[in-house]
Amino acid sequence: MSLRADARDVLTEWTAPTAEEEILRKEFLDHVHAHDDAMWRECVTGHLTATTAVLSHDGERVLLTLHPKAGMWLPMGGHCERGDTSLEAVAMREATEESGIPGLRLLPGPLALDRHRVWCHPPHSSHLDVEYGAVAPADVEAVISAESLDLRWFPVDEIPELSDEATRRLARRAREALRSG
Repeated sequence: MSLRADARDVLTEWTAPTAEEEILRKEFLDHVHAHDDAMWRECVTGHLTATTAVLSHDGERVLLTLHPKAGMWLPMGGHCERGDTSLEAVAMREATEESGIPGLRLLPGPLALDRHRVWCHPPHSSHLDVEYGAVAPADVEAVISAESLDLRWFPVDEIPELSDEATRRLARRAREALRSG
């Protein structure tokens, strides 16, 4: 199955937890149907991406990266690549690359959807972000990547102001998924 077909299936089968995310789910699905290149950075109007909130083994902390372009503390995430076979694979690849943590365990998802402006195609385009959660093994060390200014663990309920509500929501949902699973 292609990455685009996987995205269609994921977005078709996902039950949005809020009315706003149901609107996004339909818009993302329409975008995938309308654009052959919807999965790739080259899609100027916007493209699907995957983000992952990496939680500590006990779900009490979330690992955030200080994003160099956004200047904010954000979860791990990024663009689809040609070798990716599923949105889950994108989420895991990005989380592993940006956290430096081997052995992450992906939680059932997606957990959320978010659309945000980015700088891929000036003056801006959009990331149509499909969001997941993952759990790190106990006693692991995160390793900062070249894609980050800093990398830190924060209590899920104490994410710094220099972040956004989508990050807080994803971290809370990931912790809820871990606790309920």
